[in-house]
Amino acid sequence: MKLHNFFRSGTSHRLRIALNLKGLAPDYVAVDLRTEEHLGAAFQALNPQALVPALELDGGEVLIQSPAIIEWLEEVHPEPPLLPPEPLARARVRALAAIVGCDIHPINNRRILEELRHGFGADEARINAWCARWISAGFDAIEALLAADTTRGAYCCGDTPTLADVYLVPQVESARRFKVDLSRWPAIAAVDAACGRLDAFALAAPSRQPDAG
Repeated sequence: MKLHNFFRSGTSHRLRIALNLKGLAPDYVAVDLRTEEHLGAAFQALNPQALVPALELDGGEVLIQSPAIIEWLEEVHPEPPLLPPEPLARARVRALAAIVGCDIHPINNRRILEELRHGFGADEARINAWCARWISAGFDAIEALLAADTTRGAYCCGDTPTLADVYLVPQVESARRFKVDLSRWPAIAAVDAACGRLDAFALAAPSRQPDAG
């Protein structure tokens, strides 16, 4: 397998974590968003949407969109599971992941921020404020849900990482990059710290990737 991704991409980061948790190590193919390599003909032939990540399988098939790729991983490589066995717990995990994947990340990703910069003249202070607004709204909800779960272990749902942690940790990394004060979310900080002690998360960090810099 080949993982076409960018070190700082939140969607790439979450997929790297999921792959690591599954014990899979695809070849790392860097796609430099800073030079708009993703907009070139070569990458668009791989993914017409021109977004990372893309997972190229050994048979030549290409999977796109991190939620779909992670679902495929869960189906094809079910151990260790990223979803708990109980339906209610699975729904809770999916909801936590969706707060990040549907409500925070899409309006803070690179192409939106580039449009704010170049289409609307936003400076970096305004960009940071924009990101902080939506991160804070989502994190307030996640924090409340985590704090209300009296059975929660070290991670978002239980004592092993789930899909919720896979989504949350890259968003925490993004919050730091946009200078968001994380001190108001102690439950999130605790989950992030617990995940950071696992190799699957630590090795997926943007700073540990070959194209970081």
